[in-house]
Amino acid sequence: MTDQNILFGIHTANAVLQTQPERVIRIVVLKDRVDQQLLDIAARHGIPVEKRTRQELDKLSGNANHQGILLVCHPPKNLGESDLAKILENLTVPALLLILDGVQDPHNLGACLRSAEALGAHAVIAPKDKSVGLTPTVQKVASGALETIPFIQVTNLARTMQFLKDQNIWLYGADAEASTLLFQADLKGSIGLVLGAEGSGLRRLTKENCDVLLKIPMQGSVSSLNVSVATGIFLCEALRQRLG
Repeated sequence: MTDQNILFGIHTANAVLQTQPERVIRIVVLKDRVDQQLLDIAARHGIPVEKRTRQELDKLSGNANHQGILLVCHPPKNLGESDLAKILENLTVPALLLILDGVQDPHNLGACLRSAEALGAHAVIAPKDKSVGLTPTVQKVASGALETIPFIQVTNLARTMQFLKDQNIWLYGADAEASTLLFQADLKGSIGLVLGAEGSGLRRLTKENCDVLLKIPMQGSVSSLNVSVATGIFLCEALRQRLG
């Protein structure tokens, strides 16, 4: 069913039903474990509920940890440059954006989306070309994050970065060869954190469009980190400064 997504898990289900109930085609739950609050939400939005056995849910979810609930949904809306402009217009706090340059591994993208949502980013931006899109694996690893954080796919990343700079958003790129440490940067204002693909890092043009390059001070023998791990560290430092 290419025009439908299968989502599962309590956290994901709650996120979708609270923020985008119009996407839900039907809900499938364990026949011996029915959440009345969930039934009330489904009834309020006219969403049919099916009661199935655990074996049936296991099959529908591909033997994933579905936690007794599965949603059959319309795919998430594709967002682009115009949607990014609207998001920025509606912000009442300094922008915190995550920009991913050429991330092709779906597990890494899903993990980045999950960290971005958990650590307060307002949107995740990625180029359409040479990057993974919203595959079922990405949505599964994101574990509900896609239902609450916008994922913006742009045609020209360099042009989008210039647009952000025109909006007084400073762009901080992750680069192992940078002379400035991550913890030395002031990340409390409107910023975009720019991280590159697995192994190759930021492309030349992307790096040139960053205002400042930062590196994580590595103390061990490992010379680099997985992009999803580095994303978590960058976002966590930005959140720490904002909370402080």
